[in-house]
Amino acid sequence: MPSTTQLHPIWRDYPALQPELQDVMQLMTTNINIPDKAINDAILAMIHGGGKLLRPAYCLLFSQFKTTDRQRMVALAASLETLHTATLIHDDIVDDAALRRHHVTIQKQFGKDTAVYAGDYLFVVVFKILAHYSSSFKSIQLNSENMEKILMGEVQQKDRHYHVDITMAEYLQQIQGKTAELFALSCFLGAYESGQSQRFAQRARQAGLAIGMAFQILDDILDYQESPAETGKPILEDVAEGVYTSPLIYALQTDAKADLLPLMSLQGTITPAQRQRVQQLVIDAGGVKRAQELATKYTQEALTLLEKLPDQPARTDLINLTRQLLNRHN
Repeated sequence: MPSTTQLHPIWRDYPALQPELQDVMQLMTTNINIPDKAINDAILAMIHGGGKLLRPAYCLLFSQFKTTDRQRMVALAASLETLHTATLIHDDIVDDAALRRHHVTIQKQFGKDTAVYAGDYLFVVVFKILAHYSSSFKSIQLNSENMEKILMGEVQQKDRHYHVDITMAEYLQQIQGKTAELFALSCFLGAYESGQSQRFAQRARQAGLAIGMAFQILDDILDYQESPAETGKPILEDVAEGVYTSPLIYALQTDAKADLLPLMSLQGTITPAQRQRVQQLVIDAGGVKRAQELATKYTQEALTLLEKLPDQPARTDLINLTRQLLNRHN
């Protein structure tokens, strides 16, 4: 694996951050060493497969408000991205996903058993990095607590598969555990481990939570806006798997429910044409529009918190990155 990797184009606007993100990737690569070369290479290919590295970036940016050991901050950021990658591998197993970012998933290549081991191995790597670099047991404790929240988010989502009566409150609880908690942890650790006050670190966590909520809602909206060629997966795959997100939940609160319920009752047998019908019904019912308004609310909450940070270059980068990330479809 080369010593550098091609970063996502989003980082062209943040040249000062690029070297540390490269170091994050290099540290992750160095700490992955599975005897089975095929599986080892598959994990490395996933890590270097074009992810945005958002969580390590937020960790690094929040650590810049005080002078601190940059090597340790890079290590913490690497542990967060490794944790994220592990959850993606396990997520693909649960969803029986064949593709991620247009690449064949590890579970599709090697089977579910091997994919479970690969994800578990990455959890070990997370703690190996943390044990070597963190200043206290706090980071390890927070990471273990966060893993539990992510798992509970996934379990709650699984328990609500094909439940057409899912409420918006239940959906928000799911995405907080599934996505937002890891953004919150990334922001918190960047602030806390760099020596900032508990108050500052908690504000960072609150901002990260709002960023993560908006990010997941926008991601769910994409299913109703983009083509399979753009998303790298079949249209409304989540609907076919019984995962109902904010646009659909909002649409079910309208008169469109009468047309949607017969289609949703087909569950896993729903055809591509019927999925397209669901997509259009949700759009026509205003489900996407209301979901966008919800994402905007969380985006504004995040920006308000970020604007209260000390007037330093890191604050400017955090605000610009968050606007760039969360206004992309608003």
